[in-house]
Amino acid sequence: MSIDTKSIRIYDCKDSKYIKIKQMSYIEDGIQKTWDIVSSHDSVSILLYNKDNRSIIIVKQFRPAVFLRNNNGYMYELCSGLVDKANKTIEEIAIEEVYEECGYKVDSVTKIAEFYSSVGTSASRQSIFYAEITNNDKVACGGGVDNECIEIIEIPLNQIKDILNKPNITPSIGFAFMWFIFNKNIKE
Repeated sequence: MSIDTKSIRIYDCKDSKYIKIKQMSYIEDGIQKTWDIVSSHDSVSILLYNKDNRSIIIVKQFRPAVFLRNNNGYMYELCSGLVDKANKTIEEIAIEEVYEECGYKVDSVTKIAEFYSSVGTSASRQSIFYAEITNNDKVACGGGVDNECIEIIEIPLNQIKDILNKPNITPSIGFAFMWFIFNKNIKE
């Protein structure tokens, strides 16, 4: 996975199927205020624990917005996806993302948290799920769909705390790893 940095062009986004920019005005304590808001889709993330290998499965992918901040852009993340399919529940979307991104077939996921992220700009809701898998559940290569370039990474339990010290992780991976450490009582 590599980005041709000479191919990068930045321009105004005039129309997007993913975000809409709005401005809200309101009065708080008698003071007129305005706030810029980016409406975006909610998302799901899934913490995958491989029982056979005693490991956590995560993904690594390029994020253009992060690249503009640090000239790298590759982030370690939970398997994730947008909640953008009206005919599917968030659980069904989570199960589909596990298959598409990581290549595992899971029949169910357990919700471990739901919260708002980017509360200063978009307040999109993120739901984090947990699923246990085995090596026999690996039924496809994974890596994403529709030209996604997703690297699947397997982290042994004795190394998951090391990931928390990396600067290029998402808040949801930090939250999910801490939840796992405190709630699953699985020894390294």
